[in-house]
Amino acid sequence: MTLAAEVITKMAHRSVSLATCESLTGGGIGAALTTVPGASAVYRGGLITYARDLKSRLAGVDPELINSEGVVNELTALQMAVGAKSRCDADWAVATTGVAGPTEADGVKVGTVWFAIVGPRVGMSPAPQYTELKQFDGDREAVRTAAIEHAFEMLLRVL
Repeated sequence: MTLAAEVITKMAHRSVSLATCESLTGGGIGAALTTVPGASAVYRGGLITYARDLKSRLAGVDPELINSEGVVNELTALQMAVGAKSRCDADWAVATTGVAGPTEADGVKVGTVWFAIVGPRVGMSPAPQYTELKQFDGDREAVRTAAIEHAFEMLLRVL
């Protein structure tokens, strides 16, 4: 079973939904999810916010944050996940933002990726939020593939 299939199966058993907000992965997470039979019971859809301005316009990331800190940081990833969860009306959302290469961007090293996952609010408790910073080696495709796989591994851990 693929990691995407494991995510779909686990979420289907819990009757929860998922949205994505992807930058460097360019829709790869959503594409992997939709190869799984029965994905429509879980996967609501996603935002591909590859361009800087779309992170604000589509996902609701604070433009001042982007102007001051750039797009590869923990808070941007978290705001991307919150935006996807809200805009896609999902229980859970995962977001990725980073640099796949071939060269660094905004002073951020190739292979640097921030991940964020936001879950459902339960009662009066705040929605659970998880973030991770990873550094992957390899060329552009290796970094993108590793980021997609890590997003699924992270989802499986937090579910």
